[in-house]
Amino acid sequence: MSTSTSASASEEASTTASAHPLRWRVVDIVVAAVLGVAIGLLFWGWNIVGGAWFGAADALTPGLGGIAVGIWLIGGVIGGLVIRKPGAAFVVEVVAAIVSMLIGNVWGVGTVVSGVAQGLGAELVFALFFYRRFGIAVAMLAGIGAAIGAWVWELFGGSSPNILKSVEFNAIYLTTLVISGALLAGVVGWLLVRALAVTGALNRFAAGRELVREV
Repeated sequence: MSTSTSASASEEASTTASAHPLRWRVVDIVVAAVLGVAIGLLFWGWNIVGGAWFGAADALTPGLGGIAVGIWLIGGVIGGLVIRKPGAAFVVEVVAAIVSMLIGNVWGVGTVVSGVAQGLGAELVFALFFYRRFGIAVAMLAGIGAAIGAWVWELFGGSSPNILKSVEFNAIYLTTLVISGALLAGVVGWLLVRALAVTGALNRFAAGRELVREV
């Protein structure tokens, strides 16, 4: 293949990507899978650390355990910030939940259902901004969206739905979930994406190119 032909093909691919900015590429699918697996391993580790934190906080004040949940919501935030395509937040959170379940945890299939609710919550926030804004404020809102999704699922789902508990418990749990979602999922997720971008791992994504322009 000649140099001119190669350049022409490259320009055509670039034009196609520009014309369809929300269309998934092969690299998006691969990275979504990799992120999902990596975050699933993070979830598995957090099952021990976060689980202990949750139990201690909840023993102190019923509902306060929600403050430890944010890390379990981070998949949707990172997926949305990195891939920036419709469905990315949902896919990464659900893949991470599946990986966490397959490795082994006490919640079983409920982990995946919870991941679906959390992923939808984060996805909705990115959709509300038409997949065009990805700053720290949007990341925090996506974390809050995931938190609300988790709260709704736990209110009605599972073997012991929270709707059977007191209004006070559910109010405290929702408040702490929102705070944890904003900070542990939103802020921490945004910082992790920035850290990944610095390594050059996201050079094929807008998240990586934006950091280069800032520097």
